[in-house]
Amino acid sequence: MKPLRIAQIAPLIESVPPAGYGGTERVVYHLTEELVKRGHDVTLFASADSRTSAKLCPLVEKALRLDGKQGTCTFTSLVQLEKVYAEMEGEFDVIHSHVDCFAFPFARRTSTPTVLTLHGRLDVPEIARMLRVYRNLNYVSISYSQRYPVRDINWVGNVYHGYPPENFEFNDSPSDYFFYLGRFSPEKAPDKAIMLAKKSNVRLKIAAKIDPLEKNYFDERIKPLLDDPLIEYVGEVADKEKMELLKNAKGLLNTIDWPEPFGLVMIEALACGTPVIVRRCGSSPEIITHGETGYICESTGDFTQAIRDIGNISRHNCRKDFEERFSQKKMVDGYERLYYRLHGRRSFEGISGVNRRMIPVG
Repeated sequence: MKPLRIAQIAPLIESVPPAGYGGTERVVYHLTEELVKRGHDVTLFASADSRTSAKLCPLVEKALRLDGKQGTCTFTSLVQLEKVYAEMEGEFDVIHSHVDCFAFPFARRTSTPTVLTLHGRLDVPEIARMLRVYRNLNYVSISYSQRYPVRDINWVGNVYHGYPPENFEFNDSPSDYFFYLGRFSPEKAPDKAIMLAKKSNVRLKIAAKIDPLEKNYFDERIKPLLDDPLIEYVGEVADKEKMELLKNAKGLLNTIDWPEPFGLVMIEALACGTPVIVRRCGSSPEIITHGETGYICESTGDFTQAIRDIGNISRHNCRKDFEERFSQKKMVDGYERLYYRLHGRRSFEGISGVNRRMIPVG
């Protein structure tokens, strides 16, 4: 099939890929790189400190979080979208937005198909209300559970995130510690991971980001719990150190307490052969197969039993499941099919004069 001209719009809060914590930007990176390898003409709209094989169109010199300019995100995002939709009108066959609601008004008013991947939670009334105002745009979920609060909008596809398998080293002989990876926030419930480790008398290593808005939570709820020989806080880690910590862990202790839309940390663990112990909420039942790639828990007793039983999970099965369901190829195959279907519908409507209205295509 003929290569497409594709715009990828990334958030400006982190670089692509991110220097540390940053799931959306990491997904955009792997999606963009594979699309370029497949021969598509891709333009990435991101911060200037991003790395990409695509054409880079920078809107800011440095990722906003690292530059201490998080507060300017709304204004810079609007400038970014103005450039994509107004200044470069007609230069793309498909536009793919990863910046959530900022792109909605722009996408509604252009003839170029826009794919909108929603990376965040949708169970907030204000978000659901906005989505219904723009219900006819082309939305992609990252798990079916993400759709639950707003099932009556135009979902055109569901595409799970994916990573290149070669980026992860499989390890069938882990060390004796469990691992918590994420950020320090109430919905991630790192305090519960610490308490479970202490209750089970197992070592726990923690790699987590401290967001400025959650500094008080860390100081009041987490910091007092770290003074224990079983608990080791290693800070916010870069990719290489993260992979070492993941592959050598007996298991990933993922004590989330919110309807997480996906949870990249879970597939990162599986890629290393590391089983996942996770609360039953959000996407976890879609990603983890109970008793095969980890344990899905509902109570403290479930968690402590899972910690005891972690050795019963085959690490080879974890890696195999990742390769079959969450590879970079699998992710890009899904998006590429969607791009062609939306572009083909646009071409058909343009020739036939069919009334332009958004209809599901997948």
